[in-house]
This record gives sequence, structure tokens and C-alpha cells, in this order.
Amino acid sequence: MVEYNPYEMIAYTSSKLLEDKTTVFIGTGLPMIAALHAQRTHAPNTVLLFEAGPVGPILELGLPISVGDTRAGIKSCMMKGLCMVFELTQRGFIDYGFIGGAEIDQYGNVNATMIGNDYFHPSVRFPGSGGAGHMAANCERTIIIMPLEKRRFCEKIHFVTNIGHGDGTAEYRKRAGVPGKGPWRVVTHIAVFGFDETSKKMMLLEVAAGYTVEDIRGKMEFEPLIPKEGVKPMSEPTPKDLRIIREIDQEGLFLKRRINE
Repeated sequence: MVEYNPYEMIAYTSSKLLEDKTTVFIGTGLPMIAALHAQRTHAPNTVLLFEAGPVGPILELGLPISVGDTRAGIKSCMMKGLCMVFELTQRGFIDYGFIGGAEIDQYGNVNATMIGNDYFHPSVRFPGSGGAGHMAANCERTIIIMPLEKRRFCEKIHFVTNIGHGDGTAEYRKRAGVPGKGPWRVVTHIAVFGFDETSKKMMLLEVAAGYTVEDIRGKMEFEPLIPKEGVKPMSEPTPKDLRIIREIDQEGLFLKRRINE
């Protein structure tokens, strides 16, 4: 049996969602690994964009440690700068945007700002949106990646940093003035979620080997919807997939973190 850790599973699963000949706005960490794996396997013509400005780089000098790392600009088609890259999202040119966060609710709204009842005196302060707020608002589809933990999948998040489907009402995003279609998939290490077209509530689509639907429900504060056709098993990375993923992050900067089970 092939052995892999939770973050390798997230990177692999996220990669499989990407299609060839699409544009992908990626941030630091696992999104980079997922996009590069896709480029080196099933989606060689994927066009990458980084927040700092590179468009269409070919990352031959190793994994950038941030979106501002000079390696993120290797063999780019353009170096547009931060404002110009975000302009591309506003104009509707970006198919996928990868974001993460500390908390998520059943409508795909994400908190990356703070935990607590007082914004000015939080119990925990996070880095904030960065570019994720623009990506969540403007990219055609948003892929959210985070470990599946009850503290993260909340009935009510402490702060809405990155817009999802709002309160789930019809045309919420249109009324809010954001053009993207919103959250499309939520990828965790043991489950993949989508969103119901009508209610906009999170729906459990895939479960990893060794886990049941009840196991997944036990790690969430809210009940995910279950599709009528049932839940599918998550595909597992092959030895080749793992070799590629580990070669991308040779130093284990992002793949060797721990998850609180």
C-alpha cells in the first residue's frame, strides 16, 4: 500500500480538479504544489498566475517559498504587478482560484482574520485575506483547501474574510457585486465537498479510504448534504504522483506540517 501524509493527499486531490488549458491563480504553499503537479501530469498547458505579478511562469528553479519569491517569475509570459494581476480576475480571465483559511461555514464563507467576539481584542489574530478576498470574489471558480477539523468547519465563523455564497439566498453574490461563481470545491485530507446548486449548502462528494460518512460528519459543526447518488471514494495518489509531489517540495516546507485529529 502506498503511504502518504494528509498534506500530500490534499495537494494530489486539488491537482486532479484542475483542467488543461485553464488559468489558475495560486498562492503560497499547497496550491503551488497542486498546480505544479497538474502541469507535470494531466494538465501541462495550465497557466499559472501569482499575486506578485508573474503570468504563465515555468518553475524550473524549485518551489517558491512565497508569491513574491523571484523563482515564481521564471520564464513568465508577463510580469504584470499585483494590481494588474488582480485586474485579470476582475475582467473574468481566471478560471480557478485557490484559497485557504482558518474557518469555513456551510456556504463556503471563509475566515482568515480572527477568532473571538471583539475584532480589536481577538483571542487569535490571523494574517488576513492577502489576495484571497479578490480571488474569492472574482475568479470563476474557487477551490478552498484546509484540513478537516471541527474547529475549522463551523456553524458560524467568527469573521467573513473571503466571500462564499453568503447566506445561501438566491443571487447573493450578484447582489454583493462580485462576478465569480464562488466556492466550487472544498478539499481536505479525508473528504471533498461541493455545493448544492439551489441551497448553496456544502455537500459531501468524496470520502477517503478507511473513513465513513459518519466519521466526516463527526469532524464538522454542521451537517453536510449528501447527494442522492451517494458519496464516492477519493482516489489515492500513485507512487509516481507522490514522487512528483515530493520532488516539488523537496524540503518539506509545506508537506510536513501536522494536522490535529
